[in-house]
Amino acid sequence: MKPYLALMTALALSACAATGTQSPVSRQDTGAETTPDALAIAAIEASVDSALKPLSEVAPVRLTPAQSVAGPTSAQPRICWAHEETPAVYEQVMGEVQVVQAEIAPDGTVLRAPIYRKAPVPRVVRPRAELSFEAPCPEQLTPEFISSLQRALAARGYFGGNVTGRLDAPTAAALRRYQEERGLKSAQLSLETARSLGLIAVSDPKATAG
Repeated sequence: MKPYLALMTALALSACAATGTQSPVSRQDTGAETTPDALAIAAIEASVDSALKPLSEVAPVRLTPAQSVAGPTSAQPRICWAHEETPAVYEQVMGEVQVVQAEIAPDGTVLRAPIYRKAPVPRVVRPRAELSFEAPCPEQLTPEFISSLQRALAARGYFGGNVTGRLDAPTAAALRRYQEERGLKSAQLSLETARSLGLIAVSDPKATAG
């Protein structure tokens, strides 16, 4: 018998002796005993057993995972970049081309000097380059937007074709002339050019900060 059960049983027996009432020694003594003292002892034992039950026998608490709540986010404007490769430009200039190699002895003595003759040779006029600049995003280049671009270039004397709403060859040529005069050798519309032509509003840094 567990020590605390022996103690509780002893207390119950002493109480029964004082009152003259017989109480069962344990719950297994007889199945017919249902006296109030026996029921009280059984209830005490059950509560003590439950309190002293190992943690491994206790059913774990089922936790509900916390739901992450996304806070309000401000829509940031998308930034797009245009990339254009400028090929290298060569020109032919007169130079000397080696036609006969030098003849050199094993000890390093030059037995015969190399022979050259004049011939055109290529010379790099402009090296290959890659351009990267901010540009309007593809979804902004609608027919209405291109029509506004054509009218803006026409008003400045760069475009003399029809307003078609398409970025055709005459429009690209006019756009290239306009941008080359401002330091950008490209037929792709830059964001800065679109702003200078009044096609895209210029954001106010103070308004953005506020």
